[in-house]
Amino acid sequence: MSDPRLETPSGKPRARALGIPFDGEPGPWNAITDVPGVEVGFVTLISGEDVRTGVTAIHPRGRSEPGDPYAAGFHSQNGNGEMTGVSWIEESGTAAGPIAITNTHAVGIAHAGIVAWTAKHHLDVAQAWLLPVAAETWDGYLNDINGGHVTVELAVEALESATEGPVDEGSVGGGTGMNCYSYKGGSGTASRTVEHGDDRHTVGVFLQTNFGTRRELRIAGVPVGEALRDDDPISEHFSAPPGAGSVIAVIATDAPLLPDQCDALARRVTLGLARTGTAGSHFSGDLFVAASVGNPGAFSPGSDTLYGGARGSYDELRFVPWGHLDPYFDAVVQATEEAVLNSIVANEEMAGFRGHRSPALPRDRVAELLRERGDPA
Repeated sequence: MSDPRLETPSGKPRARALGIPFDGEPGPWNAITDVPGVEVGFVTLISGEDVRTGVTAIHPRGRSEPGDPYAAGFHSQNGNGEMTGVSWIEESGTAAGPIAITNTHAVGIAHAGIVAWTAKHHLDVAQAWLLPVAAETWDGYLNDINGGHVTVELAVEALESATEGPVDEGSVGGGTGMNCYSYKGGSGTASRTVEHGDDRHTVGVFLQTNFGTRRELRIAGVPVGEALRDDDPISEHFSAPPGAGSVIAVIATDAPLLPDQCDALARRVTLGLARTGTAGSHFSGDLFVAASVGNPGAFSPGSDTLYGGARGSYDELRFVPWGHLDPYFDAVVQATEEAVLNSIVANEEMAGFRGHRSPALPRDRVAELLRERGDPA
């Protein structure tokens, strides 16, 4: 059996397979699903010459417990994008149920898909109000984004397909039509383990990458982008400044945290992205949500309070002290950096809408450039 930290379930190489050095200790799958209970599913749409899109589904508490709220936080590095459910996260410090990621013009469909899935499988939860988290990046370069190809039924299928275990990467799910540093991008994930006293926690990151200009790309601190500026049809196509695009980040951890601490984790995504070279773009929607599933049953569900079931009760939270959070911040930064690189390494060239082409990262050339700079790749 191949090492899931080096190869995706579909046999694509991950960044570590190139010998790229990374800080920190990953979980056994080096994926967001290393966090106990987290499940990920995809629906990938590749059809004809013009359809290159899909839906990614993430269940922070698994498919069996969507009604148990979790502590949540949010950060917007740049707001030229959409993530639903954020108003409630900022108001209450909680979220509940699954998260979906898709293309810009299907974010409402993904939102409706979460509602439909919840009503189908957990009607008791749907009897209250649902404020799902659904997010997007723009795939209109490779995909017929106005064609209405993502449907509620497909979003439900993605939610139903979610499992634990190794996670595929690259051109899958919502990342199918995305580009990163003017190479084929999309879905990427990584994890890190953190020790706190006698406990061992996991921090997992999942990204949908659609950002960055070629010249910005840095791998292991090496500015490889400048040496790889040939074959860049994406930058040649757009009149917007190079690097326009977006990135969605979902962080999950089994460390028990306060909502404000989840905000702090979400803010650290920016540092992990910066390690890969980007400075962020005005045209980019860089939106990050963090979930702590380490306090099961700690928050009264909305249905309980709505119908009087929690009257007179109190909620209680156990949490890692603020002064001990630095290792968790490190974990977010390290896993984010690796997830970006996984999204472009575990990928191949793609052609799509109107003949547009997104080249694959030249893995052999990257390894050679790193060797020239003294890295072991």
